[in-house]
Order: sequence, then structure tokens, then C-alpha cells
Amino acid sequence: MRIREVGVRAACCLCAAATVAALAGAPAVAQPTTDRPSTSAPAPGAPPTPGNTSPPIGSSTTPPFTTPNTDDCPQKTQPPAPIDTSEVPAPGEPTPSPLPVPSPAIGGQRMGDCGVLVPDGAPSVPAEISATSWMVADLDTGRVLAAKDPHGRYRPASTIKVALAIVALRSLDLDDVVVGTQADADVEGTKVGIGPGGRYTNRQLLQALIMCSGNDAAHAIATQLGGDKATVAKMNDLAKTLRASDTRASTPSGLDGPGSSISAYDLAVLFREAMSIPLFAELIHTEQADFPGFPADPKIPGDTDHPGFPIGNDNQLLYNYAGAIGGKTGFTDDARQTFVAAAERDGHRLVVTLLKADVRPIRPWEQAARLLDYGFALDTDARVGKLPEIGSEAVQPTVPLASPPPRADGSQGDTVRPEHQGARIATLIGGPLLVVVLLLWARRVFRRRR
Repeated sequence: MRIREVGVRAACCLCAAATVAALAGAPAVAQPTTDRPSTSAPAPGAPPTPGNTSPPIGSSTTPPFTTPNTDDCPQKTQPPAPIDTSEVPAPGEPTPSPLPVPSPAIGGQRMGDCGVLVPDGAPSVPAEISATSWMVADLDTGRVLAAKDPHGRYRPASTIKVALAIVALRSLDLDDVVVGTQADADVEGTKVGIGPGGRYTNRQLLQALIMCSGNDAAHAIATQLGGDKATVAKMNDLAKTLRASDTRASTPSGLDGPGSSISAYDLAVLFREAMSIPLFAELIHTEQADFPGFPADPKIPGDTDHPGFPIGNDNQLLYNYAGAIGGKTGFTDDARQTFVAAAERDGHRLVVTLLKADVRPIRPWEQAARLLDYGFALDTDARVGKLPEIGSEAVQPTVPLASPPPRADGSQGDTVRPEHQGARIATLIGGPLLVVVLLLWARRVFRRRR
């Protein structure tokens, strides 16, 4: 084959690839998906952990979708039965008893109901919501706008990292440097990539914890807080202080453990408290950050230094929903998909929580988006309950909520992620230019060889 023909064909292939990529809307930086197993998926490049992966969407073996019915309060006292042995207590450890059920229900009379709760005269809730329990509330006033089984008890998965983040942000010096250990690297489930000997500030560990749900980061943070048991105790003390009576953490990371419990109501309470911390609001709004590498392991022959790498926020609502503030994803086999996020529109900020959801018929972040749209469309005085205020019956928050920082362009994220559009435009312009350059190069080489 002639060299000119090779150049022409190469140029055509590159042009086609560039066009397809542009039309597909490929993002400038690849981001993890929301329904990536956030507490049980293996680290990038590692083999899947048996029994801890989501079923393929559209699998021919999955039954038709139906929204779970909770009218009979099946989870009034405790989460559904586990499907594996992850919640079996260690030898010699007692089996936790169900948490007491407050009466009357915290948040108002209707919060004690278990079915779908909407304000009088409100339209029907969106279709295609697979979450067994969910809630939409006003982040600033505390008004609960709509809910389903708000105090039903389910498992939090990685959304419990919101509680860990609150404890850490109020206890640790963010500039302190932590040296990674083999115990961090060996932790079960999703890992950001901490390596033995790596040096990480607590700010970087919190980025890894909140943005990409690193269980290794949770372990490194918990070690500084006195170990797993001491950290879990602090998280549970926090829940009691906030009147999150359905919540009991069993692990710092959200991996399933004996007695693990949370409700859609409590998850909103924890998230609202976290949003009073400016750095938390900043971290959930951060799309990408650089994470340090770690040195070669002398115990591994031929091992070399591991360079740093970028990490991305795994909350897809942040990139695809106008006004998204940020949030936290979660998944385990027992918990299924869990999610908490917030968004702002016309001066109102709403929080949405999902528990025991599935990726069918639409993904959790898409379910959250529909519920947010529903909440934003309700009357400004609509409510079916309220979030608790410590020491007061007032609806207004006692602590001002933090606002996420603006992006580099000064926007607050009221539009769909601009980098995606920029990548498409750059590809459409750069692709043809690259074709021209390759054609000129091929022509020049051909002339030389004549």
C-alpha cells in the first residue's frame, strides 16, 4: 500500500473517531457512575468482589419493575433481612436489638405513616421511582415536602460517610499529614488508591471519602479518631444529638455490619447538618481533584513509585442536573442503591434521599432528579412534616447552611456541566484540523519517496 494511501486512511479513521466522540458527548474527564457499587466495588483494576456487584441493567432474568409497597410499615423497627453473612456478629459479640421507635414520630404526625405522603392537593409523585423509601425536604427551612416511608429503617451503605465526614471535619486538623498503611490499602470494598508510605493530608482524605467513596480513606480517617469502634460510637452519638433516632452506624465506611440502620428522614437530617460545614459543601460540589501517589514497595520485586492521579466525583447528578449542589452515593448487596443530594432553584434548596433503590427502571440519580423537580414544582408553603431542630420547635435552622463555592467561571452550577459541551466543540474543531495536518504530512512523505 502506498504511503499516501496509509496517511489518507489514517486521517479518515481519526476524523470518524473524532466525530463519533463529539456526537456522543464524551466528557473531558471520565467520571464514575452513580450506581457504581460505592461501598463494595473493588478498586480500579482489581477483580470484582464476589457478591458485591450490581446486576446488569436490562438483564433478561430480572422481573418486571414494580414500586415496592410500604403501606403496612414492613420496616418500622428494622431493615429487611440480610441476604448474606455480612451482618453476623463476630464471635462473642451480641446481636444488636432493634432501635426504639419514638412515639409520636419525630417530624410531625404524618411522618409516622409509611406509604406515600404528599401535601393536600398535590399532584401524584413521579413514576419510575424504585426506591423503597425516599424523602424531599427544604434544606433551609426544614419543611418536608413529600416522602415515602420516611421513618422506615433501611441500610445506609456509603451515605453514612456523611456522618463520618461531620465527625472528622469537627475533630481533625485538615493540614495534618497521614502516612498510608497496608491496613488502609487492604480494606474491603471501593478504594481511592491509598498505598503504604503515601503521604496524605486530611483534606485529601476527605476529598477521597466524599467524592469517590474511598473505604481506604474512611479507614485512615477512623484510625485517627481512635479506630473503627471509637469512630462508630462518635457517629452514633452524633445521630442521637441530631434526633436521628432510626440511625445506627456499624462501620465507618458504610459496609454492612450488625445492627446497621438509617431512614430517609434521618439521612436528610445528617446531610442538612453536614451542609452547615463550609468545607463539606465545597467537597460535595468538587468535580475533580488531584490525589497523591505512594512509593514503591520494597517487598515487591521490581515495584516502582506510584505517581499521583486525578479523582472524580461519583455523583452523576452533579454533572447532569441544573442547580445541583452535590451529594453522596452508596451501594451494598444488603442496602442496594442509596443516595442523598441537594439542588438549588429560584432561591430554594432541596435535599432528596433514596434508600433501597435499584438501577431499574432509571438510575438512582435520575430518580432523585425527578423527585427534585417534583419538590421544586410544589407550592412554597407545602409540607407534610419538618426536620428536627435541636432544643426548639422552630422550623428555621439554628445554624446557617453553607453554600457551595462557585465554579471557576463564577457560576453556581445552574447549568448542565459545561465541560461536556466544551469537549464536544473542541473535538469538532480539532478533528478536521488534525485531518488536514495528516493529509499534508502524508503528501510530503509521498513526494520524498517518489
